[in-house]
Amino acid sequence: MPKKTYGKEKYELPRVIDEDVKAGAFKRVYLLFGEESYLKRQKKKMLLDALRRPDDNMNFTAFEGKGIDVSQIIDLAETMPFLSDYRVILVENSLFFKSSAPDALIDYLDAIPESACLIFVEDEVDKRGRLYKAVSKAGAAVEYKHPDNETLTKWVLSKVAKEQKKISEATLHAFLLRCGEDLELVSNELDKLFCYTLEKDCITTEDLDAVCSGQTTDDIFDMVNAFSVGDAKKAFSLYYGLLQKKESPYHILFLIIRQFNQLLQIKDLREQGFDTRSIGERMGTQEWLVRKNLGQANSFTLEQLKSAVRDGVAAEEAFKTGRMDERSAVELFLSKYA
Repeated sequence: MPKKTYGKEKYELPRVIDEDVKAGAFKRVYLLFGEESYLKRQKKKMLLDALRRPDDNMNFTAFEGKGIDVSQIIDLAETMPFLSDYRVILVENSLFFKSSAPDALIDYLDAIPESACLIFVEDEVDKRGRLYKAVSKAGAAVEYKHPDNETLTKWVLSKVAKEQKKISEATLHAFLLRCGEDLELVSNELDKLFCYTLEKDCITTEDLDAVCSGQTTDDIFDMVNAFSVGDAKKAFSLYYGLLQKKESPYHILFLIIRQFNQLLQIKDLREQGFDTRSIGERMGTQEWLVRKNLGQANSFTLEQLKSAVRDGVAAEEAFKTGRMDERSAVELFLSKYA
């Protein structure tokens, strides 16, 4: 029987981009969307590297943010590439897929010439919208979600095997406990481990102790604890400490939203009467993570957790759309909850 998840379907990491790049056969339009920013960036780069030379700016144009002139996109797509197979147009965070998209863009997707490739990269989309359906018909709409524990474990093991190394089940469990489920952090910590164990064929818990502190996720957990008791001084102290460690305000906000979202799911399921094991199965995560977060979840009401997630997403949208700079948007959010 398939494993149940809460708030997301059980899934394998999408391989549409990998398969198209390997075959050298590209669709005319792609939409990369979803909550997993690391995978979106990785697949966007994979597409761009395959479609254009790094130094070829003549056949590549990028747009970002709302207010993009659709007629410019269409004019570029209609222009034949110069000494290249494709004219590549990248459109990021346009919000076309959250609100009413221009009819001209929707109608044009069926007419894009084979010499053009249009790539959309978005955080959220309305799958009921006409533009989403048009992209799905004319090309590929690929959603990247945070992986559940089983998928994340397979992903880590594939990376370890690629480096021709081994890792025990206990060490792998300890590694994921320190890193959490953020692919960005997991990937960075794996790279550090591979460099540290360059002359070894097996990764041990001693290697984890040497290079994987897990400090960022611990600080986020402590920051949310500070929110629960209204300790603004401690929350901002942890925040500025993360900035000094070269964490970006965006990544800090992303981790805080993720933590609040996990707490919301845990509290909701707990109030429905599920035990920690059942909650873990429904969320697609391990029981130890549920137990770790249960006490923190109980320090908030459901409404407080829902508001925190909404406000965090609003702060993210504020700087992505240019209404506020990144740091100001994040610190305004923190000041509301600290």
